[in-house]
Amino acid sequence: MPKPSVKPSAEPSAGPGRDCPLCPRLAAFRAENRLRRPDWRNAPVPSFGDPQARLLIVGLAPGLQGANATGRPFTGDWAGDLLYETLLAFGLARGTYAERADDGLELVDCMVTNAVRCVPPQNKPTPAEMATCRPFLADAIAALPRLAAILVLGRIAHESTLRALGRKLSAAPFAHGMAAPLTRPDGRDLTLFASYHCSRYNTNTGVLTPQMFRAVFADIRRFLDAP
Repeated sequence: MPKPSVKPSAEPSAGPGRDCPLCPRLAAFRAENRLRRPDWRNAPVPSFGDPQARLLIVGLAPGLQGANATGRPFTGDWAGDLLYETLLAFGLARGTYAERADDGLELVDCMVTNAVRCVPPQNKPTPAEMATCRPFLADAIAALPRLAAILVLGRIAHESTLRALGRKLSAAPFAHGMAAPLTRPDGRDLTLFASYHCSRYNTNTGVLTPQMFRAVFADIRRFLDAP
């Protein structure tokens, strides 16, 4: 497993500290993993990307042997393979994705974050943990001055993002491929896009195919390129 990068993150706002105590279960899980794998990050994973991004991508939480190890969202696991390959294909990234945080990959007009910043046991954050971490998601949204679109990966990230925007879930029910016009808390326009999560389970079972995923990004690309 690749070691964490020593380079600073492109986090546009103050995220949770390395020893964030707000979720006791997650803090205990971090401590266990620091003993088992001291070469991994085992800390809240900051956002990654362009601080002037118009697109924010929101996943669920870091994977144990992926972002939790490398310190960069979606880096080191199957979901990242598909996500970063697709970002490169649509001009939202440049460089080479090599499953480690020091591979030199750069995002273009795009930021990637997670609704929950710490790895949860069995990849399942509790509703309370989602709510506790939500202010960091709201801060990440507010810190992007040019933000025009958010892509949520999966229903849980979708619901947490709507709540971070101060909206009811009924304002934009989750559906793969949806695009819903909303407004930011500051009153500026925002479009919410949604996709099934690009997890290995979803791709292996056919819930999400690479073609389906690329179709969502084609819609986003057209939206960003429109006058």
